[in-house]
Amino acid sequence: MYDRLCGLKLWLTMTTVAVFMAAIVYGDAQAGNSPSMTALEITAGAIGLALFPLLFSRPMPVALVLTVLAALAGTGTPVANIATLHIARTRPLWTAVGVAVAGVAAHAVRGLWHPTSGLSFGWWLTLMVVMHAGLVGWGQLAAARAAVITSLQERAERAEAEQGRRVAEARAAERAAIAREMHDVLAHRLSLLATYAGALEYRPDQPPERLSQAAGVIRTTVRQALDELRDVIVLLREEPDDLARPVPALADLPTLVEESRATGTPVELNGDVGLTEVPGTTGRTAYRVVQEALTNARKHAPGQPVRIALDGTPGAKLRIDVSNPLGTTSSIPGTGTGLVGLTERVRLAGGRLDHRTTATEFQVSASLPWPA
Repeated sequence: MYDRLCGLKLWLTMTTVAVFMAAIVYGDAQAGNSPSMTALEITAGAIGLALFPLLFSRPMPVALVLTVLAALAGTGTPVANIATLHIARTRPLWTAVGVAVAGVAAHAVRGLWHPTSGLSFGWWLTLMVVMHAGLVGWGQLAAARAAVITSLQERAERAEAEQGRRVAEARAAERAAIAREMHDVLAHRLSLLATYAGALEYRPDQPPERLSQAAGVIRTTVRQALDELRDVIVLLREEPDDLARPVPALADLPTLVEESRATGTPVELNGDVGLTEVPGTTGRTAYRVVQEALTNARKHAPGQPVRIALDGTPGAKLRIDVSNPLGTTSSIPGTGTGLVGLTERVRLAGGRLDHRTTATEFQVSASLPWPA
């Protein structure tokens, strides 16, 4: 389609130039030109029309040839002027000025050997200088406009690409946030389920009341996991009004500890920190730190005691230290990325998390800002 439009423009331009040439030949014939001069103008016009399509593939040589034709006959002027304009649009300024000077010189030569009646040579030369200066200015202006349009198009394309990149990054961040929340919420509950299910599997000879109690805990834990999963999804969708209950915070830590104790994990909670005093993000992040540490202890050191120590004051830092003796890894599967995601969560909250293994125990330490 584009090639067809270009071809149509070329033929329209050539038709218009041919009309101008015919008008020049007719006017000179009416002014009393000799037959040889008329033949020269027709020949120069025909050569100019034949070379005109080559102007766009070989602009400089064709432009110079058309300039020579303009020195021989008036029919060479239209195509020579178009050539000067094209050079001014597609070449640097000094190249265009050089072609324009050659055009002025060619028309000066024609004005000397074939002067225009009713117009002195001085005025003829002035008119040619003004005309070629206008062609150069017009071409340079068109080139500058095209460069601006191209620059704006490139900026628009870059902005669109940048917007697409930002959308992709936002989606990746959203997926990462959902993954972290899913891990924090479900890993704890599912580890409880695995513990009770393991007890049912390996101790089927327990009294009926113990089996009933374990089944009840499993049912309750499944319901709680589903509720927390729903809360996480609603929270990520930024629809807090739809939450069935508040998001777990540090004030819920005693409940979390009791759940772990009920599975047979001795948990010691120390610290004079008022759990209800720790606000917002700090409290939620601290809760997730302890939850992940208890989940890891239940997975990798089942039955081993866990020590939790909280320390800090408003306006300073809240410090959390969780440790447990090393034990035999249980059969409960894990992703291996829980602490990685937790480290990122703590960092985003403005804190720092470290975890290390000593000769006898595994330690998790976190430091979080505690606004006054």
